[in-house]
Amino acid sequence: MYLRHLSLVDYRSYPVAEVELEPGITTFVGLNGQGKTNLVEAAGYLASLSSHRVAQDAPLVRAGAEQAIIRAVVVRDGREQIVELEINPGRANRARLGRAALTRPRDILGALRTVLFAPEDLALVKGDPSERRRFLDELLVARQPRWAGARADYDKILKQRNALLKSSMPLLRKGARRPRRDESQPEDEARASALHTLDVWNTHLAQVGSSLLYARLRLLHDLSPYLAKAYDEVSAGRGAAQASYRSSVHEEVASVIAAGEVPEQADLQQAMHDTFAQVRSQEVERGVTLVGPHRDDLVLQLGDLPAKGYASHGESWSFALGLRLAAFQLLRTDLGTDPVLVLDDVFAELDAGRRARLAAMVEDAEQVLVTAAVADDVPDALTGRTFHVTLGEVSREPA
Repeated sequence: MYLRHLSLVDYRSYPVAEVELEPGITTFVGLNGQGKTNLVEAAGYLASLSSHRVAQDAPLVRAGAEQAIIRAVVVRDGREQIVELEINPGRANRARLGRAALTRPRDILGALRTVLFAPEDLALVKGDPSERRRFLDELLVARQPRWAGARADYDKILKQRNALLKSSMPLLRKGARRPRRDESQPEDEARASALHTLDVWNTHLAQVGSSLLYARLRLLHDLSPYLAKAYDEVSAGRGAAQASYRSSVHEEVASVIAAGEVPEQADLQQAMHDTFAQVRSQEVERGVTLVGPHRDDLVLQLGDLPAKGYASHGESWSFALGLRLAAFQLLRTDLGTDPVLVLDDVFAELDAGRRARLAAMVEDAEQVLVTAAVADDVPDALTGRTFHVTLGEVSREPA
C-alpha cells in the first residue's frame, strides 16, 4: 500500500497542493510554519478521520474558506483507488471512494492505512489516559475498520446515559431503590421510571462496552510481543517495556485483566453490570458514568516501574517510538502489506543513536513519509526523494 498522489484544496495553509508520490522514502523539508506537517497530517486524517494535532475540524480549513478537500490516489496490490474527503466544520463531512459517494465518512476507513509518529506522541507516555485509550482505539480501527461503528455506538449510549444521570439526579439521590408496588405517589413513580430507564442504559452500555473492551484486550495481547521487541531495538536493550490494561470494572475481574488474561466477552459484560450496581450511589451523586472503556487506562511499565513519572526523557521517547513501531509491525503482519509510515518532525527530538536505530528499523517499509526542518537531521539510511516546502509551495528537489 502506498500513496501515489495527494491533493489538497483549502486545507490548512494550502489553497491548492498537488504532490506526486512514489514507494520508498520521501522527505519534506521546510522551516517550522511552512506547511510540511500539514501534508502528512492530511494523509493521516484521510486514514483515520482524526488529526494528531487538533481535536476539531475547524482548524483544518483554510482561513476564509468554507470547506477543505483531501483527495488521494492509493495503490494497493497494484490497483489504484481514489479516496476523497470533504471537511465541513459545523456540518456533516462527506466522503467518496472512486466515483461512489458514501453514506458515512467512516466507510472510507481501511482504504488507506497509516502509522504516524510525531512529537505529540510523547503524551502517550507522559499524558492523560485519554491519549493511550485513543492509541488503542485508532489501532483497533486501523486493524478492523468495523470498530469505528462500535466506538460511535458506545459514545452515543454513554452520552445518553450521562444525560439521564444528570437530569434525574434530584430524584435518584432520594433513594436508589425500587419503590414497592403499593407506592403510587407521583414522585415515587418518577423515581421508578428513572431507575428503570437507567437499567435499560446499563444493559446497552454493558453490551457495547464489553465488546469494545474485549477487542482492546485482544489487541493488547497481540501487540505486546511487538512492543517488547521494538523498545528493545530502539533503546539498544536498555530496559524491558511492558503494557497492561487497567479496567474500571470491579476488582476481581480487573485484577485478572491486569495480569494479561482476556476474559470472555460475556464475563466482561456481566462484570460491567455488577460494577454499575456497586457504584450506583457514586454515579448518582456525581451525575456521570464511572464504569466502562472510557474510564480505562493502558499502563506502561519499564521493568517494575511505571513509565509515567519514572522514565527519563530519552526512555519516554523510546517507549513512544516502541508503541508506534509495534503498531506498524502488527498491521504489517495482519494485513499482509505495509501501512504508510509517517515520521513527522521526530528526528530533531532524538539523539544520534536513536535516530540511527529508528532508521534501520523502518528503511524497508513500502512507503515512508518524513518531515524535517533541517535535512541533516534525517539519517543517511533514509535518503530518498526530497520536497522543499516554503510558504505552502511544494517543490521537488532534482534527482
